[in-house]
Amino acid sequence: MAQRVVVDPITRIEGHLRIEAEVDENNVIRKAYSSGTMVRGIEIIMRGRDPRSAWAITQRSCGVCTTVHAFASIRAVEDALDIRIPKNANLIRNLMIAQQFVHDHVMHFYHLHALDWVDVVNALKADPKETARIARSISSWPKTSPAYFAAVQNKVKEVVESGQLTIFANAYWGHPAYKLPPEIDLLAVAHYLEALDAQRDFVRIHTIFGGKNPHPNFLVGGVPFPIDPNSDKALNAHTLAIVGDTIQKMKTFVHQVYLPDVLAIAPFYKEYATLGEGLGNFLVWGEFPADDIRNTDSYLVPRGAILDRDLSTVHPVDPTDMDGVQEFVAHSWYEYSKGDDVGLHPWEGETKLHYTGPKPPYEYLNVEEKYSWLKSPRWKERPMEVGPLARVLVLYASGHPQAKELVETTLKALDAPADALFSTLGRTAARAIETAIYVDAMEGWYNELIANIAKGDYAVANTEKWDPKTWPKHAQGVGTTEAPRGALGHWVVIDDGKITNYQQVVPTTWNASPRDHKGQAGAYERSLEGTKLAIPDQPVEILRTIHSFDPCMACAVHMIDANQQVLGTTTVMPSTVVQMYSRMNVTTEPFLRIGDVRKDAS
Repeated sequence: MAQRVVVDPITRIEGHLRIEAEVDENNVIRKAYSSGTMVRGIEIIMRGRDPRSAWAITQRSCGVCTTVHAFASIRAVEDALDIRIPKNANLIRNLMIAQQFVHDHVMHFYHLHALDWVDVVNALKADPKETARIARSISSWPKTSPAYFAAVQNKVKEVVESGQLTIFANAYWGHPAYKLPPEIDLLAVAHYLEALDAQRDFVRIHTIFGGKNPHPNFLVGGVPFPIDPNSDKALNAHTLAIVGDTIQKMKTFVHQVYLPDVLAIAPFYKEYATLGEGLGNFLVWGEFPADDIRNTDSYLVPRGAILDRDLSTVHPVDPTDMDGVQEFVAHSWYEYSKGDDVGLHPWEGETKLHYTGPKPPYEYLNVEEKYSWLKSPRWKERPMEVGPLARVLVLYASGHPQAKELVETTLKALDAPADALFSTLGRTAARAIETAIYVDAMEGWYNELIANIAKGDYAVANTEKWDPKTWPKHAQGVGTTEAPRGALGHWVVIDDGKITNYQQVVPTTWNASPRDHKGQAGAYERSLEGTKLAIPDQPVEILRTIHSFDPCMACAVHMIDANQQVLGTTTVMPSTVVQMYSRMNVTTEPFLRIGDVRKDAS
């Protein structure tokens, strides 16, 4: 008889995610179910708001992906009101979005995903001299002395012997699925710690262009900080030089630490080049316009879709196509006025909460009915994967030279065929590949910005249409971007100067969606099928594949309790820690019950 393995919540992600997997007598996952366990209220919060300030609220969908939500919101409003931004503003936005990618991907690999592959405790067995030799053989990064690695090893030893694993908690140390030699474990742990410091440098670009981080300042029509070489209250030669220096530091870390580490670790886990594929369908909205956002042909990352693994064709996609992007709620705790089997384009989207799940405490979800706070986005009624793998595949299929070179170099290093891209390992490698592409592109955008300023062009904003009196009585727009986790879209409807409908379709909603009206599984659910668990009650294999998507549940389903302003009441499923359990070994902890869905007053 099949047993059900439950992991709730998945740790080392942003937000709350529950995975239930049906495992056969050989401990192979036959079916999996993904459930978002918090309710989102951002769309409801946006009703009646001034669209010019929408970005300030929507970027608080998440504490990690703040920048991309702000830009998607701003672009939606600019699209609705037909606002064009200056060249400098476009270049600064590109730099800010790219910095978000580099920061986020480095953080993800080392602090959220690496511990799925790297056994921290095993690093205590390493020979620091051998670690130093390996480090020098794969990179010119300067921190490669035996004494340096010995010092890192001593730090780890102190943590382990204290009994308080702190940042190294929530992992299955000693699990037989860990395969790295101790010396590479030590190398990765050293770079884990270095990456913590590197983030401090990376965020300087956001603090300079946006005033702070997280949640930088933004502006409909451009960017908020003026350019004035003679003012210490504006972007000047000094602050712009800091941006240039930061870009060089980012490039060095990506090329000398991040990429070499991925290529050093991956060969020990080649079996994951055949696991975790998912759907074979990929969607990309595109990003980094060379000029106007409406000129999609100028994007560094092209817009398009790949279907059924076919890299010979990139299908055109259009976020305004009413029959293209639709969200379904057949297995989601929402209800639609036209019935739950219909799909709604986001401009017509509805956010009406309707919880019908089990009352806590409970053992399993009723997966035959509704079982998630995530909706099921579909493109032409197909489930799609979004994210780094989707972008790299579209870049590769479109003939992008650097993408092709990096993909082929990676496949050669792994001695793997092109099919290896469609996997957990391919998804993880794709994140590193695109990071290298974007950090290199940042140097070009920075040089272009400096050259444009040198010509005397200081324009950073277009506020001609800021007066609501100039707006049409009815307007609607869409703002798309590529968040680190995938295709992100915000759709806005404006009537009489106020928002009457607002819908966010975010990357994790695409990837972590439950089954739809046709019974089609989402990307997470499909990606786990066929995975064998070495130890069912220590399912590191589930973590590896799910973490390869980098889930961000806060964006996908979100609840904020700010000023105790009750927006509505619902009974939602628990979001506290529940131990992994199965029919053979059940261990649970007490649940919390959440009653009020409250309004974000930020």
